Amino acid sequence: MSEEDRAEAVPSLSFPDEETVAAAAAPYRVLARKYRPSSFDDLIGQEAMVKTLSNAFDLGRIHQAYMLTGVRGVGKTTTARILARAFNYELPAQGGQPAVTKPTIHMPELGVHCQAIIESRHVDVIEMDAASHTGIDDVREIIESIRYRPVLARTKVYIIDEVHMLSKQAFNGLLKTLEEPPDHARFVFATTEIEKVPVTVRSRCQRFDLRRVEADVLVAHLAAICAKENVAIEPEALALIARAAEGSVRDALSLLDQAIAYATGAAGTIIMAADMRLMLGLADRGRIIDLFAELMAGDIAAALTGLKELYDAGADPGQILVELAEFIHFVTRLKLLSGNVDDPTVTEDERRRGGEFAQSLSMPVLTRAWQLLLKGMQEVKESPRPLAAADMVLVRLGYAADLPTPDEALRRISGLGAGAAGAGQAPAGRSPSGGSPRAMAGPGGSASARQAAPVPSAAPMPSADASLPTARLSTFEDVVALAAKHRDIQLKMALERDVRIVRFETGSIEFSPRPGASPQLAQTLMRRLQEWTGARWMVAISNEAGGPSLTERNAAAAAAALQGVRALPLVGKVLDHFPGAEIIAVRNGEPAAAADPSSGNSAEDEDVAYIDQAFTEDDL
Repeated sequence: MSEEDRAEAVPSLSFPDEETVAAAAAPYRVLARKYRPSSFDDLIGQEAMVKTLSNAFDLGRIHQAYMLTGVRGVGKTTTARILARAFNYELPAQGGQPAVTKPTIHMPELGVHCQAIIESRHVDVIEMDAASHTGIDDVREIIESIRYRPVLARTKVYIIDEVHMLSKQAFNGLLKTLEEPPDHARFVFATTEIEKVPVTVRSRCQRFDLRRVEADVLVAHLAAICAKENVAIEPEALALIARAAEGSVRDALSLLDQAIAYATGAAGTIIMAADMRLMLGLADRGRIIDLFAELMAGDIAAALTGLKELYDAGADPGQILVELAEFIHFVTRLKLLSGNVDDPTVTEDERRRGGEFAQSLSMPVLTRAWQLLLKGMQEVKESPRPLAAADMVLVRLGYAADLPTPDEALRRISGLGAGAAGAGQAPAGRSPSGGSPRAMAGPGGSASARQAAPVPSAAPMPSADASLPTARLSTFEDVVALAAKHRDIQLKMALERDVRIVRFETGSIEFSPRPGASPQLAQTLMRRLQEWTGARWMVAISNEAGGPSLTERNAAAAAAALQGVRALPLVGKVLDHFPGAEIIAVRNGEPAAAADPSSGNSAEDEDVAYIDQAFTEDDL
């Protein structure tokens, strides 16, 4: 067979070009690496830091060391590499454009060293992981090598990630070099736990706190990446990913990578929100709201059934409680901010139903539900049977939903009826009668009851008054206040506790010391008064029995006040209804206004309003 016949018999073979072979051989790069920002223009959510660095580079005020801190995935290492690019950005003259030969953060295209820095293979940009290089020997290598000038670039850059993992000796060894590095060297540190970095290191660095990325910015960023990857995804699914990422860009991109692999089975498939809930172990938000409504209505059987259905659908019991708590927080914010809550991850249905709950539920009910869920989440986390633990949390929450608030409990005990009980729905921080704030009011009875049986008040403790005259002290309380003014706390406490006054005159004090008092108390007081007033005082110890000390007088007044409160009829009813309850303390405040006959409120009603100001939910 001739060569020509052989050539015709052999079929022609076609070989792929080099680009096709390279694309087929290249390993897949995860989205978090593929779309990692390479310049400050690509960095999202850190506008304050970018503006500061931009102005610093434009003015030539480039610091020797930078400390980048923040939660995981907000761009600390990425920012460090961008800074390394900016320190060493060089661009030869081309197309009539002048060459770039000085540091700048304006990098419209890749410079001479940029690609190597981005790929972490530049000889003059040294990246060190402090988690695996923690000792003084690793820092000693930096100290020895920093003396030599860069090999290729303009600046030698040391990037130390997780710098808080360095040992104490390593930090101490770095201090001198960090404070006075050579002109050709820069340090960039990154850490998630800034409080573990010694203050001596922090004070030598310019610190930037990278913020969590806002949900709306993160959703827009994910949507742009999905468009580049030709992935169709529902906006609600993007909102779920952004909510689960908690402000971390890397977490969001990792979840998006997982979502594409989970939900995209064929061409043209759209990633649905339901797919995201299954993948993340989340419950349907509408079902969570239904569960909350059942609990607030006290329908525990329906709530337990709903929890089991959510569990069978793949939702984690602990995550269900977390989402319940998130919805309670959302309703509370709606209530306090009058519905002005801007959150792109919240749907219109959630906003509408949350507004209805904000109108119908009081603040005590919402805060009580929050506390029960907060405790319940920890129980579920520690329980070997999470579903059973979550069931019991919902049982407690359902039974507590219709429990009266402290003011309502007082009204029911006093027998004022359902009409007066409605007055318990008062704005936060004010009494049902519209009186003074709760925190400033004290216990007592009605106006008539207080006139008939006044409640003794504790004697006020001396206070350090800046305007107190130092030359003329008319009472012993003025002397104690003077000691407090001059911050002699030891003497002030001794005067209150150990001094029983026999006679007091301006310039002369005679007292009987309490057993156990310091024998030097009289001399110390005499010396201090002469220093503070500029006049001579005579301080003597008497054998006569003096009056009670200030501490004893205050204790007696507090006991009398406690006895007076116990004598109030309404307080007696409370103690009868709660066996074992005790009155711990009496807080004095502004008494409620006297009962007005024209208002239709009885003296007992005013009594309840006054006492309600002194009780919080924790008190009961």
